[in-house]
Amino acid sequence: MSRAARALRLSGTAPAEGLAPEATAILGALPIAAVVLDAEDRFVFANPAAELFFQLSAASLRAQSLRDMLPHDNRLFGVLAQVRAHDSPVSDHDLVLESPRLRRFGVAAQAAPFPEIASGIVLTFQDGSTAQMLDRQLNFRGAARGASAMAAMLAHEVKNPLSGIRGAAQLLEHGASEGDRELCLLIQDEVDRIRNLVERMDMFSERPVEQAPVNIHEVLDHVRRIALSGFAAHLKIHQEYDPSLPPVWGNRDLLVQILLNLVKNAAEAVDPREGEILLATAYHHGVRIAVPGSLERVHLPLQVIVRDNGPGIPEAIRATLFEPFVTTKRGGQGLGLALVAKLVADQGSLIECDSRPGRTSFRLSLPAPPPASRQAAAQAAGRKS
Repeated sequence: MSRAARALRLSGTAPAEGLAPEATAILGALPIAAVVLDAEDRFVFANPAAELFFQLSAASLRAQSLRDMLPHDNRLFGVLAQVRAHDSPVSDHDLVLESPRLRRFGVAAQAAPFPEIASGIVLTFQDGSTAQMLDRQLNFRGAARGASAMAAMLAHEVKNPLSGIRGAAQLLEHGASEGDRELCLLIQDEVDRIRNLVERMDMFSERPVEQAPVNIHEVLDHVRRIALSGFAAHLKIHQEYDPSLPPVWGNRDLLVQILLNLVKNAAEAVDPREGEILLATAYHHGVRIAVPGSLERVHLPLQVIVRDNGPGIPEAIRATLFEPFVTTKRGGQGLGLALVAKLVADQGSLIECDSRPGRTSFRLSLPAPPPASRQAAAQAAGRKS
């Protein structure tokens, strides 16, 4: 067996018709997504990394064209046109590849002529969306830590003086005139309001989180029932669940709190007459994040999506959406999504938001239970049977 054939066998890539085995062996061994296109932008070859990038098998890709997957006005087709016009490599960065079949952003693409095929092109992709998501998540975690520090400061420095102010207002109320009594009551009401705000901030304080295998579909059904019996009774809530999804590793009560908050925000954002909310789950290869203080890396393949058809989130606040006191609601305090970011981080998970007019999605990436917990659960089930 030749060296090229052995490389093809190791990479799991079948030789593409009309391509030299050496070329496909090299492309198949690349760690980044690589495809070969013909003159009509049909897929001739796709390596294993490209299968992951497009979430389709090489055989499925070879049965279609890149133009079947992306709008014709996508910048990527301009890159391909330049390669063919000048017969030289062209690269572009920060591309958005989005269609009903594909969702990638921050993509770097490099295209070059492929001499073995007339007007053929070899095209490689590097997905920057994961890096951007992790960068945003680090910012969210920083915001959560800032909120935690603020909660501790408020609890220590504000609650005690508030008690003294309220007590003094109560004493003044007894000997005050009618007009002054109203002012004393106003002082007490405002003190109570500030105290309630401080107590809400106390939710950000650091507490240990107990985690176990959780059926995320049961959690979503529970949240859906709560929503339809109250704040979302006038809306349509659709479900698109992957029935093969395994349990997630998390805290059930906190997951209910997270998803209830996201659904409530969605319900408040949409049109009361035409508003719709989608609850969906999916399995995705996801990302691996490093656990602080160890060499362990956690896989987050289980996804939960809360999507609405509201007007979208203003561009001005998207970068700081999960920070405390950031809100577009009249009278809102801007603590809901900051709390969500903290609770998600506490469970070793990720959250990201993608918003445009008519479509806003919050996507949770969650871990599966570690092998030890799955084995213990199986043993417990065996004892019960």
